[in-house]
Amino acid sequence: MRATRLAWALAGWLVAGLPAGAAVPVPPARLAALVDAAAERYALPGIAVGVVVDGEVVLRHTRGELRAGEGEAVDAETLFKIASNSKAMTGAVLARLVDAGRLRWDDPVVRYLPDFRMYDDWVTREIQVRDLLIHNSGLGPGAGDLMLWPSPNAFTRAQVIEGLRHLRPRWSFRARYAYDNTLYIVAGEVAAAAGGAPYDTLVRREVFEPLGMTRCQAGAWERDAVGNVAQPHARLEGRNTVVRGDDAMIPDEPMMAAGGLRCSLDDMLRWAQAWLDPEIGAPGRPWLSAAQREAAWTAHMPMPLTARMRAWDRSHFSAYGYGWRLTDVDGTAKVSHTGTLSGMVSSLVLLPEQRVGIVVLINGDADQARTVLTQALVKQFVATDGGAHDIDDYAGRLEAERGTADHTTQPETDDAVAIAPAAAASLAGRYRDPWFGDVALCPRDGGLRWISMRSPKLDGDVVAVEGGLQVRWRAPDVDVDAWLRPTPVNGRAVSLQMAKVDPDADFSYDFEDLALVRIGDCD
Repeated sequence: MRATRLAWALAGWLVAGLPAGAAVPVPPARLAALVDAAAERYALPGIAVGVVVDGEVVLRHTRGELRAGEGEAVDAETLFKIASNSKAMTGAVLARLVDAGRLRWDDPVVRYLPDFRMYDDWVTREIQVRDLLIHNSGLGPGAGDLMLWPSPNAFTRAQVIEGLRHLRPRWSFRARYAYDNTLYIVAGEVAAAAGGAPYDTLVRREVFEPLGMTRCQAGAWERDAVGNVAQPHARLEGRNTVVRGDDAMIPDEPMMAAGGLRCSLDDMLRWAQAWLDPEIGAPGRPWLSAAQREAAWTAHMPMPLTARMRAWDRSHFSAYGYGWRLTDVDGTAKVSHTGTLSGMVSSLVLLPEQRVGIVVLINGDADQARTVLTQALVKQFVATDGGAHDIDDYAGRLEAERGTADHTTQPETDDAVAIAPAAAASLAGRYRDPWFGDVALCPRDGGLRWISMRSPKLDGDVVAVEGGLQVRWRAPDVDVDAWLRPTPVNGRAVSLQMAKVDPDADFSYDFEDLALVRIGDCD
């Protein structure tokens, strides 16, 4: 079997076509103990973890609260933001439409969205439905994500799609992998055009309802009417604190098809079972055809094979399918994805040959906990080296890895002082970026303020530090400050470029893609 799996990895064979083997028996108590150890080590506000083996749920384990300190417990029906695990569901909606003859993967996008444009006219003509799902557009990582978050903001889905025509590519079309969210929004609108209904209606009709995912939510909905909704948390001053908590009405945000769905642990376990069991659905009529299952798990776009994947998993390849990441771990095929939004993370791992699915949902900024716990859980089913493979093991490896990373590119910025009056006068004005919209850089509260007209949380103070000017955002949950680099002409800034102060920060803060040009004076 190892030779077969390696051949699949190297030649792009399909996971769906590989024979299934028996999963390694793992006591549920051992799995639950790993969850408990991770929750305690990382002081998680709430967590829900489930494992399915050979079609049966062998673990449902939940801990913590919907809102830290308020006493309402997380359970298997609690709704979490699944973030980018929504992408595979968008891919499934399109796959169901392909099965129904409503579209084809190689159809041009403009067949369904005639006004759609990319920066390059040739790309506009050539980009196909399949390209929207596999991160090969030539745009930089997270390009245009400032139209999606920090939320809430005033961008509409139509404005996000219109903004794509102004985003300059960094590489040639289909030349390399670079993760994006904005093209999944386009994919959702293609599905709506082909399916004759809005995206939220389609994902309920094609995914939630046939698979019995009864708690999943899409589109606009009322928080209290649905109930049992986990809130996002950050670790502030040593405590779990709700950040970007939900209002009474959850809006139909533009990013729905890219990362805006919410589901419970039980929903996600049903989702995992649907992919592990090709026959699921009505008798003689599977939910998804074999051809579309294979298309979803085909290695359409090569991805970088990281040093961690080699060291931890002995992986031989990495690639992207239709909303899925594909690789191998200890000689076993692995299909997975993660989801990350401010204050909440998720993970879904499928081991198709062993018919194992693992779901992790956490309502905290807990990417390290997710990495460590998911890794430890997966290893219980695949590891053959007799190692510890527990929380302490992988937490130690991760801390050592991060401790040896080179952080010299992020300068010390504690020397911030108020911007000089002459510099403030040269910068003050109104600026516009063709995709992000208008920004005011104007005197306020005794200093110079940077305020976005469409993204109100991007409201910050301009300060001077060694090395230049920075914008320090006022909202505590906007945690990536930005360099501000003006281009002066005759002592007055005519344009502004920006960049993350920490170049390793979340790429969705894509300040580097902004090209702000002065359009007038401050009011």
